[in-house]
Amino acid sequence: MLGNMAHPAASALFLREAELRRGIELLAFGHAALLRAADARLAELGLGRAHARALYFIARAPDATVTQLLGLLGVTKQSFGRVQGELVARGLIEARPGPRDRRERRLHLTEAGRALEAELFDLVRAKLAAAYAAAGQGAVGGFWAVLEELVPGEERRLLAGLG
Repeated sequence: MLGNMAHPAASALFLREAELRRGIELLAFGHAALLRAADARLAELGLGRAHARALYFIARAPDATVTQLLGLLGVTKQSFGRVQGELVARGLIEARPGPRDRRERRLHLTEAGRALEAELFDLVRAKLAAAYAAAGQGAVGGFWAVLEELVPGEERRLLAGLG
């Protein structure tokens, strides 16, 4: 039951099943709505959410190796390889050899890639900024705290290393 959507206060019994289920539902619906903000533009370009995620994290971690990006994206080398190939073919990213190991591939956005990533970010930013403004500063801090606690300890260093 979603109940009143006008920012209801969490129950003092916030660890009960009903409250936990509500959190899962709100995360799922909120995440989906946030991603849909850029779907139409991606569809126009024949790209998908995986491409948008790759562009976002390459922008946030310029000069990252493919291995580092696999960790950030939480995907396999095979699935990322397809996305990487399409983004390279479209001139949105480029792979440069590493400074010490020429076999290493470091990914960068091209000028066109930076422009597209900024456009997609603006679409998502507008939706998230409106939600932040409606919820208020205290709620945003609490939201971040919950999300940070969901990130496993070994992945927090990845998060800390982003721009």
